[in-house]
Amino acid sequence: MVLKDNIVAANLRIKSSPNAVVTTPLEHSSYFSELTGTNLYFKCEHLQKTGSFKLRGATNKLSLLSKADKNKGVITASTGNHGQAVAYAASLLGINATVVVPDTASETKVSAILRYGARIQKVKGGCLDAEIEALAIAEKEQKIYVSPYNDEQVVCGQGTIGLELLTQLPELDAVFIAVGGGGLISGIGSYIKRVNPKISIIGCWPENSTAMYQSLNAGKVVKTTEHPTLSDGTAGEIEEDSITLPICQQVIDQKVLVTEQQIAATMQRVAAHERYMLEGAACVALSGAIQEASKFQGKNVAAVLCGRNITLPTFIKAVSQTNLR
Repeated sequence: MVLKDNIVAANLRIKSSPNAVVTTPLEHSSYFSELTGTNLYFKCEHLQKTGSFKLRGATNKLSLLSKADKNKGVITASTGNHGQAVAYAASLLGINATVVVPDTASETKVSAILRYGARIQKVKGGCLDAEIEALAIAEKEQKIYVSPYNDEQVVCGQGTIGLELLTQLPELDAVFIAVGGGGLISGIGSYIKRVNPKISIIGCWPENSTAMYQSLNAGKVVKTTEHPTLSDGTAGEIEEDSITLPICQQVIDQKVLVTEQQIAATMQRVAAHERYMLEGAACVALSGAIQEASKFQGKNVAAVLCGRNITLPTFIKAVSQTNLR
């Protein structure tokens, strides 16, 4: 498990600049509390700079680099939140950053990364091809490769959300978190379980993308068949040597699967009643909280709304698939 003291140190580190990571609000939702019978709170990571929690881990990782490594520059592979986070954090720290993306990446996502000052390098193929190319360049040019989850310093950065949660609501009973590579839930869970082991940590997955879910069931990293999902922020396989698998084994109390229909319905409900336009991964966590609400009646429950970076056409298509109001 990641050390609590390292997360405390990360929290001070990543907030030392006025333009860096902010403490996001914890908002009580009257509508979703009534819907679920719980006291439901949103941890509003979609209001974080760059639009997602990823900035926390990227900032912590890059801040800890030696001067020599900073001078060499950093590289990563991402078409979304992680790429934007690395680009923005690097710009604050005066580090040259390269983000490798597949040539199929949407121009909207590429433009977002470019706005934060990173260099884009396109490769033929998909996300795995981009990652392979980024790792090859890192080795050849002696650059630091910044993993989106398979790095303790990144996990500690994400863990600062757990610190904030317990500062904002010490009487928390449960927290629902979307899981992809496991960096977010590993960090949050590590901190919370050190402070109060009685708080339930609930991992949530879309049924269409269950790499960590299946690996936890198997007790080792396994290959899974991935299907298209609105939760593109959690999609994809995990690395065989991932540090997050053993941490997830220690901190996750319950695992929840949600359907694409549930994700879309939650996106619509949040837009209609809270006026937030959330990406699919954020609504995976909230969908899990709605689905499991009977177990937490009258309890203080938080759902981590992990990001807002969704294109308008994708959002409109998703919410138009359901008749919920």
